[in-house]
Order: sequence, then structure tokens, then C-alpha cells
Amino acid sequence: MREIAAGMIKVKNSKFYAHLYEIEGMADMEEILKEHRRKYKKAVHHCWAAIVDGEEKYKDDGEVGHPGKVILSVLKKYNAKNRAIVVSRIFGGIKLGVGGVARAFREAAESVMEFDEKN
Repeated sequence: MREIAAGMIKVKNSKFYAHLYEIEGMADMEEILKEHRRKYKKAVHHCWAAIVDGEEKYKDDGEVGHPGKVILSVLKKYNAKNRAIVVSRIFGGIKLGVGGVARAFREAAESVMEFDEKN
């Protein structure tokens, strides 16, 4: 596994930390999530999606708005192969609603995928 890009967006005081990884298999996700939980201790949700060798997986981690599915759609949009995106959200005290949460996770995922496209 190798980190390709990282970024953060802020939406109504909530911070969304997005990381893009090149992975060799779904087993890499356990290590990546362990690192995210250690790095972003205040984050309640660590949502992710991955595509490896044609296999697709995602997890919403209890967050509303199906952010894992949203992140997966971003990976598909860019025809990503052997890639994973993890977005860790630190709640800022203002509820975003289902649509707002989905948009924020999409924007965070797009930001790191655009970096991968340019390089």
C-alpha cells in the first residue's frame, strides 16, 4: 500500500480528511483504517471505498447519506484501479443533513482523485 494524495475540506465546521491509496488487495484496508483511527482520534466516522482487481467494496461506518457508496462512485468515475479512498470526518457541531453529508464526502474524494489524475 502507498499513499498517493491527502487533503482536507471544511464544511460548516466539520473537517473531512481524505486520503487516496494505491493498494494491492482488500486486506490492506485493515491497516489503513487502523492508521486513520490513530491519526484522527476525534473522527467518529472513517468511510471508505476501494477497487482492486475488479472487486469493489465500501463502508459507511455508521454515517448518514451512504458516503461509502458516494466515494465508490468517485473511484468509478475516474476508472480507478487498485485504489482506495478513506475519508475521516471530525464533526464540527452543525448537522449537514443526508444530502449535505453525501456532497461533502464526494467533494473530499474528488479532491484527492483529481490529484491522482494530474500525476
